[in-house]
Amino acid sequence: MHYVSFAIRALLTVIFVAAGGAKLFGVAIMVETFEAIGWGQWFRYVTAFVEIGAAALLWVPGMQVVGAGLLCTTMICGALFHVFVIGPSAVPALVLAALCAIVVALNRAQLRAIASRFSA
Repeated sequence: MHYVSFAIRALLTVIFVAAGGAKLFGVAIMVETFEAIGWGQWFRYVTAFVEIGAAALLWVPGMQVVGAGLLCTTMICGALFHVFVIGPSAVPALVLAALCAIVVALNRAQLRAIASRFSA
């Protein structure tokens, strides 16, 4: 399972660093997409930092579950924006959310360790 986790994390890293970079550098389609959402371009920058930061967390020992959880949440929100605001298809976001959920499941022991830090 270690190799499966590594491969999925590598794929997610490439995808989210590229997507976050496109948002950060103002690629036209990203600017248009966030205009369609209607919350302003600040939301594009926040999304970019979340995607890039969470992709980095996929490689920090003990924090992979946090990075994957953030990316999964981001993709679920992205899917909802596609369904209710932007169109046309939420399938890519849902596939990425599923891959992130697999990483969470493979690293679920980290959830216990993180939870134990907050319960005393």
